[in-house]
Amino acid sequence: MPLTTSPAPARVYTLGFWLMCLSSLLFFMSFNMLLPELPDYLTRLGGGEYKGFIIALFTLTAGLSRPFSGKLADTVGRIPVMVFGSLVCFICGFFYPFTATVAAFMGLRLLHGFSTGFKPTGTAAFIADIIPLERRGEAMGLLGVAGSVGMAAGPMLGSWLALHFSLNTMFYCSSGLALLSLIVQGTMTETLPRAQRQRFSWRLLRIESWDEVFEPRVLAPALVTLLCLFPFGAVLTVIPDQSRVLGLLGEDKGLFYTCYTGASLVVRLLAGRTSDRYGRVPVLIGSALVIVAALTVLALAQSAPVFLAGAVLFGLGTGLNSPTLYAWTVDLSHPERRGRAVATMYIALEAGIGLGALLAGWVFANEPARLPFVHGLSALSVLTGLGYLLVLRRRRARTA
Repeated sequence: MPLTTSPAPARVYTLGFWLMCLSSLLFFMSFNMLLPELPDYLTRLGGGEYKGFIIALFTLTAGLSRPFSGKLADTVGRIPVMVFGSLVCFICGFFYPFTATVAAFMGLRLLHGFSTGFKPTGTAAFIADIIPLERRGEAMGLLGVAGSVGMAAGPMLGSWLALHFSLNTMFYCSSGLALLSLIVQGTMTETLPRAQRQRFSWRLLRIESWDEVFEPRVLAPALVTLLCLFPFGAVLTVIPDQSRVLGLLGEDKGLFYTCYTGASLVVRLLAGRTSDRYGRVPVLIGSALVIVAALTVLALAQSAPVFLAGAVLFGLGTGLNSPTLYAWTVDLSHPERRGRAVATMYIALEAGIGLGALLAGWVFANEPARLPFVHGLSALSVLTGLGYLLVLRRRRARTA
């Protein structure tokens, strides 16, 4: 009787997955390397009072472009959407040295936001297409590791280039990294089913109903995203100034980002499957508590070590939060509307970050004594999200 052998299990993490991680690493490094230097650059242009707009304008166009990127990801394809995002990042990095006025700088920041409006939307939909449900949280965690490495290395590299060479060198290197990300995407295979694909036409940019903007199935994770990502915009806005107040200058200016992303990296590596095992909502409750603790430490920080300890806590909280929100969003979405679902979550993300940046700039007003109020406002937003999660868990327990 002939022996029968069971087919070998399909690999969960294919070459396409790892290429996507590499592309994300390069993309996040590209625009994050600018963050520590942009506040001082804007001040030299005479726009110090507009620091809150550095993040807010970027997130505004990112948020406005989400309905289009989500729709295009579900019709034209995941890869074209990612390519467009990386191309915008490449062009903007190249043109920063030519911004001689505050208005030109703000216009370029507005345009630069289209990069994150498109690239991450296509990326998340691509990953959801190739990873099974039971490994989705882990996969999003690994993808987040790549992004975290880029976010950690970017600010350090940017500050080093600006200090030892020039700001223009930093801008051109940022553009070059975006180009590398674009090249990597050109080696990948489209995952949108051929039956769904359409040729691009301008009519696809016409939004005819609200269900093309928002995916109702994912409103719960979208609301939590908005409330829990509010602190990210606030922190990005004031951290360069708080770093300087506490004596972190020169190459040390990017230490907060390094500690934050390093901690986030560790969590994503070690706890990537946590939400796969224990559920999305319980993990989000735990991460919200850690973020509130981090913001409390940042509000009370009077020395660089305490400040950096707050960065580590913030990284731990967001390291649990982000991949879980991605996975929860994809869990609730319909496969044919996956791009729109991801876009809905990202609209909430950009709204939270943009509001955080704007309100942080307004509350801070270049007065270091007001920094605790910025972090306190952020903590209040996360506590609101925590309350919603607790109510949601209680409702689920009653209906179980």
